[in-house]
Amino acid sequence: MRKPFAAMLLAASAAIAAIPAAAERLAYPPSPRAEVVDTIAGQQVADPWRWLENDVRQDARVKAWVDAQNQLTSAYLAGLPRREAIEARMKELWNFERFSVPVKEGGRYFFQRNSGLQNQSVLFVQDRLDGQPRQLLDPNTWAADGATALAEWRPSPDGKRLVYAIQDGGSDWRTVRVLDVDTGQNIGDELKWVKFSGFSWAKDGSGFYYSRFPEPAAGQEFQSLNTNQAVYFHRLGTPQSADRLVWSTPDRPRLGHGAQVSDDGRWLVITTWEGTDDRYEITVQDLSRPDARPQTLFAGLEHAWALAGVDGDRLLFTTNKDAPRYRLVSVAPAQGAASLKEIIPQGPSVLEGAGRVGNRLVAAYLEDAKSVVRSFDLKGGDRREVALPGIGSVSGFDGDGEDSETFFAFTSFNYPTTIFRWDAATGRSEAFKQPKTPFDPTQYQVRQDFYRSKDGTRVPMFIVRKAGATGPAPTLLTAYGGFNISITPGFSVSRLAWMEMGGTLAVANIRGGGEYGKPWHDGGRLLNKQNGFDDFIAAAEHLVATRVTTPQQLAIQGGSNGGLLVGAVTNQRPDLFAVALPAVGVMDMLRYNQFTAGRYWVDDYGDPNDPKYFGKLRAYSPYHNIRSGRDYPAVLVTTADTDDRVVPGHSFKYAAALQAAQAGERPHLIRIETSAGHGAGKPTDKVIEEAADLWAFAGYWTGLTRASGAGTAAAAGASPGPTR
Repeated sequence: MRKPFAAMLLAASAAIAAIPAAAERLAYPPSPRAEVVDTIAGQQVADPWRWLENDVRQDARVKAWVDAQNQLTSAYLAGLPRREAIEARMKELWNFERFSVPVKEGGRYFFQRNSGLQNQSVLFVQDRLDGQPRQLLDPNTWAADGATALAEWRPSPDGKRLVYAIQDGGSDWRTVRVLDVDTGQNIGDELKWVKFSGFSWAKDGSGFYYSRFPEPAAGQEFQSLNTNQAVYFHRLGTPQSADRLVWSTPDRPRLGHGAQVSDDGRWLVITTWEGTDDRYEITVQDLSRPDARPQTLFAGLEHAWALAGVDGDRLLFTTNKDAPRYRLVSVAPAQGAASLKEIIPQGPSVLEGAGRVGNRLVAAYLEDAKSVVRSFDLKGGDRREVALPGIGSVSGFDGDGEDSETFFAFTSFNYPTTIFRWDAATGRSEAFKQPKTPFDPTQYQVRQDFYRSKDGTRVPMFIVRKAGATGPAPTLLTAYGGFNISITPGFSVSRLAWMEMGGTLAVANIRGGGEYGKPWHDGGRLLNKQNGFDDFIAAAEHLVATRVTTPQQLAIQGGSNGGLLVGAVTNQRPDLFAVALPAVGVMDMLRYNQFTAGRYWVDDYGDPNDPKYFGKLRAYSPYHNIRSGRDYPAVLVTTADTDDRVVPGHSFKYAAALQAAQAGERPHLIRIETSAGHGAGKPTDKVIEEAADLWAFAGYWTGLTRASGAGTAAAAGASPGPTR
């Protein structure tokens, strides 16, 4: 094992004195203003950097701006102390074998493996549990820059075919192909314009169900709104033009649809949604009857419904109907919604998901943002605990009623993702794939604090640091707080590097997520969105009050909705943070619903054209609340030129406004990745490069890093600032 990184990078109080009180003011690239004023909900709103919304692939002016910003940012980051050492160490930390949870079909086991520094994980199959793995797909051979990734995939029920999706340059659009598992060759089928879709095979393996959108207009592939999604059935060996339309709602173009075949192959379950809230319609089709038509089982977009398995003539669903923390129910589709019966009632913890494995039901719960797993008999009795290694998060438990074997992953802040095999018949778990790491994760301790937010709400927060660490230290605080998504303990190599350098990690479970069910989500969305920001600010104040850190040592980070969070609280409390790292953030809350998937987010944010929501959105929109003359923290915005989830125009406009409002001497930079999207599928080398840039930047402005060695300019008190 290498010498601890903390010995190489001096940290905390000793380093903070080395940061110059004032650094040379940066000369930012010009960002010309334009006289653009919109009328939104009856109010006049200026948008001087509207031109930066244009697609960088279509607009030479935007492309020139991006190039100039990247040139400035690259030069600045390259001059930061220890930047190269951080990247070198991160490569060492990343270099260990990692596996995904196996999927078992037809007696075969399919899983992904990364040997360590491969840009993309490779898909393997083995014919027996103790068999020799055989490579099926290596995405690393698909593109020279490593930016083409294997996205969704699913083997057929007999394990002889594999449908898989290709993600190019980080885009949400997918190209879909089918592989013959025995030969390892594509069979020639290819589908286009697939997005936000899973794949579900017919029981006989003749084809699969999937969702797609109409082909967008030329030049609008990465910005136009996504509407009129429909479910199709693709029969193997036929062109996409022959695919059978299964379900669409042309009279309600904003609806999205996904399809899933029940484990016994009898029922097609179509799930319909309009936004991101857990409100669905469920439509079923009896596949055992050729003349059967789809029939709506649960209408109204009122409650959450998630297929959890089948038991005889009844389907199993988790739902929040009459249960804000969710319960498990069964229903006989042939008898309609009136046949609903409760199997596992709502409990004090949130039921995150459930499924059937052999003759047992497996239910995963969240208790104070930590995973707990229990199994039951098919009637919901005989409750048993599934043993877990400690405080952490689980995923997996894919299975059906004919097989008692399944697999799950366990991870925590100090526990690299490990794959376990679980036998439903015996209740025993055993490690199946356990990584051998080039570091000792047991050197880090995890604790959970609870603190009070502005309105008195009790909020949990995980704090992770090296064992025995005391006193204030540079700290990275992160959260998400949206879309009913729960942030639970998980292992991250990049965050380990931050802690190895001597930093502390804090993860706050703010309102807007799903950690405590529907009330927690509702408490941080729509007109209550400010509650999540207040929770985050209170988390920072708690860290300062308990001497975990100081405002001069506190960096904040968040991505997507978390990027919105970072942008909003930076405007509201610039005095509380030293560094802000907003990634792929939703920064213009008055136009977010005009692009790609943005229209779905109205459920969480509210429609800016509705006077009911306009005032709230305008009050916290990061782009619209930057003020000249404020001394903002050091800010490094990150985005990607091909992000078609949160289009990069959000970050471009925010960075331009922040640079125009420059006060004080701390830098406000934007780092724009090329041939990358919202995050999924990003190659390992780009992940490492970006993380090294972030930690060099955050480390410098929180005092975690400095030029090393006695007698250097930094040690003598001179400015070690970056080269310009």
